[in-house]
This record gives sequence, structure tokens and C-alpha cells, in this order.
Amino acid sequence: MFEPIPPITLPPAQNPEQEGKWLQETLQRWLDKEFLPEPVNQQIALQAAQIFVRQRMEGEDDLGSLVIAIVTEMQAFDFSQSFYGEFAIANAVSDLLLDSLGLDRCCGQ
Repeated sequence: MFEPIPPITLPPAQNPEQEGKWLQETLQRWLDKEFLPEPVNQQIALQAAQIFVRQRMEGEDDLGSLVIAIVTEMQAFDFSQSFYGEFAIANAVSDLLLDSLGLDRCCGQ
């Protein structure tokens, strides 16, 4: 029988705006590196960072809940000029946060 993966909780936000700035810059670099540097990547990174900051300011520390919030809210974003979609962005945010915490992307170990 498989054991469920325990939730990953981020440390409480000390400076959500600074976290958001880091996320925006890091996500845009990731987007530009994965496919092509496109102008829309800046807008995608900004939108994802804004969602992240708002969630953190509301006290959200659960990584899974943050990912779901990004997927849900990014559905309103027009991805027609991009190779990406809301799920790719939310997964990238999750990976970047796990990397920043020094956690393995597989199973949160």
C-alpha cells in the first residue's frame, strides 16, 4: 500500500513582496530558458507572482494550496501567445519553490 505524500508547508512569509519579486524574476528566467524568450513571459511571471503574493499575504503556507490557487487564477490569463498554460506555470512555481527550500522535487523529501 502506498503512503500519501505529506503536505509541504512553506515557512511563514516574512516579506511577501520580496518573495514575489524573487518568484517573478526566477519564473521569467525559467520560462525564457525552457522554450523561447517571449514578451508574454514577463506578463505570465508577473501574474503568477501577484497571485502568489496575495495568497501568502492571506496566510497561505501550504504549497499544494498555492499551486491550486495559481492554476485556478491563471485560467483567466490569455496564453494564446505562449507555449505554456496554467498547469505548466503552477508546476514551475512549485519546482522553483522546492528548489529554493532545498527539497527534492520528487515526493518532497
